[in-house]
Amino acid sequence: MSERTEHAGREERLYWLHHLECWARPVLARLAEGRLRAEMPVESSGDGREAYTHLEAFGRLLDGIAPWLRAEGGSAEEQRLRTELLGLTHQALEQASDPASPDVLNFGEGHQPIVDTAFLCQAFLRAPHVLWDPLTDEQKQRWLSTWKLTRTRKPFFNNWLLFSAVIETALARFGDRDWDPMRIDYALKQLEQWYAGDGVYGDGPAYHADYYNSFVIHPMLLDVLDHAGALQPDWEAHKGPALVRAQRYAEQLERMIAPDGSFPVVGRSISYRTGAFHLLAQLAWQQRLPEGLDAAQVRGALTAVMKRCFEPAGTYDAEGWLRIGLSGHQPELGEGYISTGSLYLCATVLLPLALPENDPFWQGEAEWTSKRIWSGGHGRIDHALGH
Repeated sequence: MSERTEHAGREERLYWLHHLECWARPVLARLAEGRLRAEMPVESSGDGREAYTHLEAFGRLLDGIAPWLRAEGGSAEEQRLRTELLGLTHQALEQASDPASPDVLNFGEGHQPIVDTAFLCQAFLRAPHVLWDPLTDEQKQRWLSTWKLTRTRKPFFNNWLLFSAVIETALARFGDRDWDPMRIDYALKQLEQWYAGDGVYGDGPAYHADYYNSFVIHPMLLDVLDHAGALQPDWEAHKGPALVRAQRYAEQLERMIAPDGSFPVVGRSISYRTGAFHLLAQLAWQQRLPEGLDAAQVRGALTAVMKRCFEPAGTYDAEGWLRIGLSGHQPELGEGYISTGSLYLCATVLLPLALPENDPFWQGEAEWTSKRIWSGGHGRIDHALGH
């Protein structure tokens, strides 16, 4: 491997770490000190988002950085940053769940907390040794009770079924005897009925041209099956097909990334920015990318997307908070349910930072599919599953 390609991997890892710190510090530092509600701005075109946006920011951010928080190694500076942010995370978890805290988060009122409790539970599932194990018995019981507050409302008949399934999976994983297998079983069986083919699930009974197969569906389906699949034989049987479908959809995501790092502006929630590539980042982190998809080319593609999404002027406000948009500040791209906290789903692109510096993901250079082909290079023909 040439010195130039080694240097590229190191530089891109530093670039990713820079974004991790940019997104994590405003949220974690304030929540750790009980200042999040007082100081976090709430940009939204909808009404009443102040009730939900703080849990959104914390749960979605932690979902993306949890694997890195549990990782080891890296440069001295990276290890220092990890130690600091993990300490802030532990303080933030206490503030978020303590009824006496000025920043106790809303888990029990409205439908939105079902969503972001699930993202928070997914973070716990992704890094139990550093998020769950250090908690006292009292704190663990408080969190189990907190997650169950979401049961007073039912999820909508779409990808939301997986939110309830992830919450129950976390309850089962962390020893709550009251976990409900039906909430997992119903989601798995219903998603199977909504499978449209070629790696794509309908978001409910109808197909939607958007990125929810990557925002939510595949990542949560895989995590439910990884952590709860062994509890029932028919759940275990879903694992193989679910992974094959996820890998196929990841192939499509990689091919959607244009040579300049842009990608199709389709569907709702486009202001989640790099959250559109949650699944691709997850499979790279878990070293489950499909055959023929090189880890280094995925790194290059995701880095290009990050540059298109976060370098334009106006992306952040003067205090470093994300603003609504896809490439800069574009408030018209935010639906009524989008607010400042929602935007931190972008952090799921950071999942591969949990891989060590010597992993193939951070080694070498490789052009992603569209960049290679549109520059006159050679690539594989794309095929649907089963063809």
